[in-house]
Amino acid sequence: MEKPRTSHGSGLPKRIRVLFAIIFVLVGILGYRTYKYFGQLEIQTNYAVLKNGPGVEYDQISQLKQNQRVTVLKSKYHWMYVETDDEKKGWIADWMINSSYKLPVTDLSNATIVIDPGHGGYDSGATSNTEKKEEKQYTLAYAKLLAEKLRKQNTKVYLTRSDDTFVSLSKRPALADQVHADAFISFHFDSSPVKNTASGFTTYYYHKNSAKLAQTVNKEFGAIGLENRGVEIGDFLVIRDIKEPAILLEMGYINSDRDFDQISSKSYRATVVNDVYQGLEKYFAAQKDTSK
Repeated sequence: MEKPRTSHGSGLPKRIRVLFAIIFVLVGILGYRTYKYFGQLEIQTNYAVLKNGPGVEYDQISQLKQNQRVTVLKSKYHWMYVETDDEKKGWIADWMINSSYKLPVTDLSNATIVIDPGHGGYDSGATSNTEKKEEKQYTLAYAKLLAEKLRKQNTKVYLTRSDDTFVSLSKRPALADQVHADAFISFHFDSSPVKNTASGFTTYYYHKNSAKLAQTVNKEFGAIGLENRGVEIGDFLVIRDIKEPAILLEMGYINSDRDFDQISSKSYRATVVNDVYQGLEKYFAAQKDTSK
């Protein structure tokens, strides 16, 4: 009769099993670190900081070194929430990170927009024929209403001025450059050399990269009560000395009694702001097609 076999374990010496286990763990650690390394991005600027929120206006947490690598956890606007190798977390601007692939902004909730109410302070702009109403008060009213509407969609909005203060022309586009805005909108109202001789509104742009924004916004202006004079190239400093897509809106002639009746009405203001909003929405939505 055959004797029953006696089991003596797995057949591999214990030392070999322990060695395999150690190798398996080491390979796992190496694989994770390799995956993490290639999942990281590198700081490309000489000076980069972590902030406690997605914007230049937030406080600094710490400073990062050039070529330092960070892991991206999420993104908002042009900011990334990252973690460093020493487990510090915060927001860093995407233009400070070396990334070969950056998602385009395709909706208002992830856009950064600078709104520029023309004139302000001692620079009153043009005036109406009666009561001498000043352009600066209407540009601010239109800008604030648009800002309010955009912020309801979680758009990151900056105003070049939020009250009746003077802001130099050069500082207005400089703000857009500083925050890397996705669009710059400047509100103005026109004036003719002789009162009551001109009417209507015009959309201006200067650089080629602003043409699509100008055309898209202008197309949204429907029957708002004044003639649409179309889209034109305008050599205005605020839309000329700027890198970002920028337009300047002359939404009627303030020294035309007919136009001023519209300009000063809340219904016209609401319609204009809504049309600009719709134009911006369609402009960013169109970026989805160009990014494919």
